[in-house]
Amino acid sequence: MKRMSTAVDGPLAAPAGPDRPGDPGRADGPVFEARGVDVEVGAGAATRRILRDVAFDVRDRELVSIMGRSGTGKTTLLKVLGGLRDAAPHSVVRASGVPVDGPPEGVIFLFQDYAASLLPWRTIERNVSLGLEGRLERPQVEQRVTEALDMVGLADRRRDYPWELSGGMQQRVQLARSLAMRASVLLMDEPFGSLDAMTKATLQDELLQVHRDLGATIVFVTHDIDEAIYLSDRILILEGGPATIARSIPVDLPRPRDQLATKELPEFLALRRTVYEAIVGDA
Repeated sequence: MKRMSTAVDGPLAAPAGPDRPGDPGRADGPVFEARGVDVEVGAGAATRRILRDVAFDVRDRELVSIMGRSGTGKTTLLKVLGGLRDAAPHSVVRASGVPVDGPPEGVIFLFQDYAASLLPWRTIERNVSLGLEGRLERPQVEQRVTEALDMVGLADRRRDYPWELSGGMQQRVQLARSLAMRASVLLMDEPFGSLDAMTKATLQDELLQVHRDLGATIVFVTHDIDEAIYLSDRILILEGGPATIARSIPVDLPRPRDQLATKELPEFLALRRTVYEAIVGDA
């Protein structure tokens, strides 16, 4: 897909995220549309369906989390949105109105295995510049890299190598690379899942700052209920085998959010119970 274009709101279009003023220069319709999405693995008699009739929208500037029990296809669904995995032929998957038949322009996928996503023989600044080399003049590349590293707090580590950084810092490098490429959409697969609690909280706040300052649209897979509530405008629950969207839970908490004050709100605690029961049920 070469270009992202405006689309008309679908019947399942989500409400605009809170505190996201309209921008006449951006699409008014959904960034992602999924209708009747099925995904199968295997072949012949061994074919197994893992996603069934999945349908939802993600609106411009929205931060949507996808949750569900292990094995319900959360990462698979994220890969379908990012053009990294094919859905069944009858499935409808669009990025800003354009059918997804490969990685959409302006969409960046951030994996949980941040170490494998970085080239150990390149410095931090050269890892961040990787997607820009050959596309922009050197001064433009240097400017974008500097701005991106400043945003994630790694300006003073630009000449270090990935193996010299902590896990949290390596994940920041992945995020900086997407910022340098001016990605308008981030698909994030449990990016903070292997980090310690304090590092995770710091990166959550940095992600919210990117979301606020750059107006990025983010689809975020996580197993952490508190993380999903803290970050999101809306939480989608995958359930069943094959899985489908069982619930779409709005997160109407005030922004900006705070790691202590937000999580002490009665509304946050009520949402924690709602999401837990939607995933676990009576088990």
